[in-house]
Parts: sequence; structure tokens; C-alpha cells
Amino acid sequence: MKASAFVVGPPDGPGAAVMDMAKGLGFASVANYSGIAAADGQARVTPLVFFLFSAVADVTSLRDVASAIRYATSRRIRFSPMVYFAETASVDTIKRCIDMGFDDVVTLPFTRNRLETRIERMVDRTQVYCETARYFGPDHRGVMDHDEDAGQYRRLEIVRSSDRGVSVVRDEICVAV
Repeated sequence: MKASAFVVGPPDGPGAAVMDMAKGLGFASVANYSGIAAADGQARVTPLVFFLFSAVADVTSLRDVASAIRYATSRRIRFSPMVYFAETASVDTIKRCIDMGFDDVVTLPFTRNRLETRIERMVDRTQVYCETARYFGPDHRGVMDHDEDAGQYRRLEIVRSSDRGVSVVRDEICVAV
């Protein structure tokens, strides 16, 4: 795969496990996350960049990094897939990740085939993103209640490609019903 991956998390424990797993998935490069500038530089080399977050004691501690990615000025970074690797299938953790704009939450146990399938679902397919006053990320309306942003919202259809990066196929203003 021509995509790159940045691992967000400590260099040991769960972070090291995600790093090892990512190296085995065929990414063109895998590195520890060191900021938006480094990610943007990598996106100029490999147009598609994944952010793989390792498990942490309190998932809300990832909010600043997740927000920096989701609200980055670079389209390649802003629409990059963000995946959280949870040690348990806590409904609270999954909801918090969705609220922060994560594309996917993978819980233990998982196999290499399962991971490859989930990653492949994020590439070369139309993805729908939603932007409100308080949220930007995959359109999880119906899963998460973003009705506090009732009224107009921005609906974007994107396609991620390891060759071309992110393309916005449709960008429209909608009215919540």
C-alpha cells in the first residue's frame, strides 16, 4: 500500500504493539506521530496518511491530537483515517472516539485479516463526512446524537486513494430534519 501510518501513543506498551502491527500491514512507512507538520510533509510523499491511536487509560486525553488532525488546514490530513485500538469494547470509549471524529474503533481480539479488511474499507470508496459547529468527521448521525447542532450542516462525500490522496466528490449544505 502506498499509504503511510503514524502511530499516536507511547513508544512502549500498547503504542509499540500498534507500531509492530502497522509495520506488518504493508504501509509504505510507519512512524511515531510527531505533529501535524511532520504528517503534512509525509502526505506530500505518500498522499494517504493513516493515524493509528494506541489504547490509553483515558481516551479523552487524545482529544487535542484528534482535533489537530480533524481541523488541519491540509485536506490530506483533515480527512485522514483515524483508528483507535481499544483493549476492551467499552461503549463509552467507542462513543467518545466517534465524538472526536474517529473513523473506526478496533477492539481486541483482532486478526491481521480483520485489520486489513477494515483498513481497505477506508480506501477507494465513498465516505460521508459531516461538519457542524461542534463536530467534524465521519457522518455518524444515528449512532451519535449531534442534534445539539440542529439546523444546517455540511455534508461531504470523499474518496481516499493511496495514489491521489483525498478527493471531495460532493460538498453540500443540508438542513437537519
